[in-house]
Amino acid sequence: MDPLKERPMTAETIALIIIIGFAAGMLGGMIGIGGGLIIVPALVYFLAFSQHKAQGTSLGLLVLPVAILGVINYYKKGHVDIKAVGLLSIGFVLGSFLGSKWALNLPQENLKKLFAVFLLILAIKMLFFDRKVV
Repeated sequence: MDPLKERPMTAETIALIIIIGFAAGMLGGMIGIGGGLIIVPALVYFLAFSQHKAQGTSLGLLVLPVAILGVINYYKKGHVDIKAVGLLSIGFVLGSFLGSKWALNLPQENLKKLFAVFLLILAIKMLFFDRKVV
């Protein structure tokens, strides 16, 4: 099968994609993780997306204002630093552009391993080397 061909959108596929999006949104809203930590592995393992396609699809999700209601809830409680959001956005736009260029030049298996190592390092840091909140 050509990896660049679109996956047929059966009712099962549509339901699974909505469930993945819901799970990512819930976890994002609950613990502030980027949706990619859920969406990328889920698309790879449940829908057989390539690593590149999963990462590109996850980034495509960021283009739409899908988290606006969650942001409004946090903002109302005083938990959104607008200046930091603006600065993060500048860095994210540039980082997203450069990171996607780099990732698209890596072989599929290397990219998958890089993603896994990142998750492992993040998990170890959070479990054993977390800093106190100031």
